[in-house]
Amino acid sequence: LYASFFLLRDGRSIGENILASLPFEREIADRLSAHFLGIVRATIKGSVIVGIAQGALGGLTLWLVGIPSALLLGVIMGIASLLPAVGPAIVWVPVAIYLLATGSIWQGIVVIASGMALVGMVDNLLRPILVGRDTGIPDWMVLVTTLGGLALMGLSGIVVGPLIAGLFLAAWAILREKRGVGPPIPPEGG
Repeated sequence: LYASFFLLRDGRSIGENILASLPFEREIADRLSAHFLGIVRATIKGSVIVGIAQGALGGLTLWLVGIPSALLLGVIMGIASLLPAVGPAIVWVPVAIYLLATGSIWQGIVVIASGMALVGMVDNLLRPILVGRDTGIPDWMVLVTTLGGLALMGLSGIVVGPLIAGLFLAAWAILREKRGVGPPIPPEGG
């Protein structure tokens, strides 16, 4: 929170100083900066949409099997989708265990099946499509770099993994363009 205040207040001047300090021509620094911002925006937007989808599917499943407060639990699942490794399972697994333990076998099985097949797969299916579409990074690379980023850096790896991949692809394309061996990349970064 403390750092956010200063980044909001001084972010433009900090960004300008960073761009001026890069050992590139200003045009290349601007293009890399545009890619950087585009990838960060797309990754955050993708995470929010994935969270909404996971929370909605999880909440709907819990409502269908008759769980009270399904809406609240769905919202918690959406927020929990940002947690690496556990995600929405931190909500639906205890609910399924409770249902199975209290004799509601079919409801527990439905929650487990929905949690694994629907809620769990939404992240793996939607994130590469959403982030890849907005950044031009191939879907497979978004998935691999997101998972790799999570494994190496925790929660921040969701953004950092695709960001590193996107900046690598942008720098590679600029280098190919400068050497005359490839088509130019769009200047707006995406």
